[in-house]
Amino acid sequence: MDRRRFLRTLLSGATALAVAPTLLRSEPAFAGDPARFAAGLRAQPWLEGWSSVQTETLGPSTVQIEGRLPVGFAGTLYRNGPAWTERAGFRYEHWFDGDGMVHGWRFNGDGTVGHHARMVATPKFTREQKAGCFLYPVAGTSIPDMQPIRNNDDANTANTSVTMINGRLFALSEAGSAFELDPDELTTLGPVTWRPDLAAIPFSAHPLVDRDGSSWNFGSISMMGGNGLVVWHIGRDGTLASADVLETPVPGYLHSFAMTDRHLVFALIPFRYREGHGAFFERLRFQQDQPLRIAVVDKATPAQARWFEADFAAIYHFGDAHERDGRITVRAVQHVDVEEARSPMKAAMNGDVHGDAHSGTGTLRELVLDLRSGKARWQETGIAGVEFPMFDARTASSSPARLYAPIHAEGSTAPYFSRIGAFDLVRDRRQVHDYGRDVLVEEHLFVPRPGGTRPDEGWLVGTLLDAARGRSGIAVLDAQRVDDGPLAQAWLPYTVPLGFHGHFAAR
Repeated sequence: MDRRRFLRTLLSGATALAVAPTLLRSEPAFAGDPARFAAGLRAQPWLEGWSSVQTETLGPSTVQIEGRLPVGFAGTLYRNGPAWTERAGFRYEHWFDGDGMVHGWRFNGDGTVGHHARMVATPKFTREQKAGCFLYPVAGTSIPDMQPIRNNDDANTANTSVTMINGRLFALSEAGSAFELDPDELTTLGPVTWRPDLAAIPFSAHPLVDRDGSSWNFGSISMMGGNGLVVWHIGRDGTLASADVLETPVPGYLHSFAMTDRHLVFALIPFRYREGHGAFFERLRFQQDQPLRIAVVDKATPAQARWFEADFAAIYHFGDAHERDGRITVRAVQHVDVEEARSPMKAAMNGDVHGDAHSGTGTLRELVLDLRSGKARWQETGIAGVEFPMFDARTASSSPARLYAPIHAEGSTAPYFSRIGAFDLVRDRRQVHDYGRDVLVEEHLFVPRPGGTRPDEGWLVGTLLDAARGRSGIAVLDAQRVDDGPLAQAWLPYTVPLGFHGHFAAR
């Protein structure tokens, strides 16, 4: 796309951003009640996962490792998640609203793990910290006396994920710039502008690393009321390789995407806005009677797509994608309950221990895109109760990958994940480790064994919340022997709120 057309297309998005404050203007507050949440927490300690921090930093703490770390495992697990959810007697009621806190779990190499965490000092967090109250629009809660914003970085919570490119650490969210952090101190260095004319354009939370070390990502302009996706390509040196606008035929919501060696796959979930005012997720209504629109984009021509249609599906996260015999197969977790998908764990955010707080009902499905016929179809895998699927990115792009995902189990104390599983769909094999009914299990990342070349030769590292004992922890498992349980784990003498996604930086 030529530069003039690129800027003209972005202008439609910028116009939408300028309108956004009107779309998001103040409504009577319907947010959760901190006192109600506190009462729920006293009755059900697992709600600690959705509690609000009251301090800008946690730690540093150093704790002893139980068990033995495998030889070659060394580095830092960075994780991000919404952490500051209450101010001045007002509590967000949508899990995605809290301001981001980035955690660093550092394996010190001496049998100990160090933990420290720090709030991301976005303009939103800094100004609200000074004011002592929430001031700016968020994704799912109407804020009283809300202040106007100049662009989406004024409302950026930087609360969803982290990534590292060429040694630089970035906190990411869906709808704003990446915020660079110091990887040692976790202090905020500021928003990243990849090119001056692209300031504040969304750089979403799930970049994918290509085999050459470069990163692909997208920024959704259509989600803000404009039209299209910005397709980002960042070189392995951390500089911008390209940014193109992919025009989309309809508005569509997307949180992440999938990738093969040759193609990028974007799935647009159809939605409309409810009449009236309110925050984005308050007004958003998924349209189950409309098809899912899928863009298959050749990496050589990021501004062009071949479009497919498939039955509706509400998706946040994808697993692997593989391409063989003219077909692309994409693994994805589908949320069956679209209202739950619009506001996951809403009852937990409200401290409603009797409500239908449940984020573990996702089903793993395969989306098959036939490049010869132009047809798309879903096929079942028989796997349910999972989310946050991960895999070894070294797996050949022509072969299905083994997936790793937290699992919800009946009988768990919390309506959340309590197990971790490994799934080989080709051989119909699975391995499961049960952490126990009182433990809440978060995303587990795959860490390749140094020098290893075979897929799945490595470890899983993930974080935990032991609600019964009031502690948060970290565990390392052999990826090929998940059912053996952790090789090593460590527990903090305190709890931290549950987060979303992380990045392991090997040392």
